[in-house]
Amino acid sequence: MKSADKHAKIIRAATKVFAKKGFFNARISDIAKEAKVADGTIYLYFNNKFDILISVFEQEIGKLIDQVRLLLDKEDDPRKMLEIFITKHLTEMKKNRNLAEVIQIELRQTNKLIRDYRNNRFAEYVNIVSTIIKKGQEEKIFRQDILPGIAKRAIFGALDEISRIWNLNLDTNYTVEETARQVADIFQKGILANKD
Repeated sequence: MKSADKHAKIIRAATKVFAKKGFFNARISDIAKEAKVADGTIYLYFNNKFDILISVFEQEIGKLIDQVRLLLDKEDDPRKMLEIFITKHLTEMKKNRNLAEVIQIELRQTNKLIRDYRNNRFAEYVNIVSTIIKKGQEEKIFRQDILPGIAKRAIFGALDEISRIWNLNLDTNYTVEETARQVADIFQKGILANKD
């Protein structure tokens, strides 16, 4: 097996193990077993469990950033851009429930390594929302008094809660598209500028 394939296999296995057991209860041996590799093989690619967790976020969030930016580059309307971000995030979280679980639980840990990560790559992802809000404000589409930093957290919080409910298999009657439209509509009607 190629080195890159094995690395990806370990990341997938770790995401599943972290989602099921939680980061602190997961052991390297659990990840190795799930990946069907020897325990020692893990250490050829990663220094420790924190390194694996950060790599999960780097790889998966990095992919999301690239995919979202590619979609947003084709759109100029901030309203549609916000809906694109919301739809893409919900689609990925529904498709990869293990990643959704890891994001919901592990990004809230107070460990310094996780805090540092949360303030870097993950912040880059969530900042896409504040960039969209700023663009909408510049174009007089969104209200000027909205603080982009608060808006991005409110929107991401809503998306995170929807993903959590999906992971618990509650309220799953709605499609991703229907849910994304509802979330976008709720937020946009609250941030749209008055057209007096």
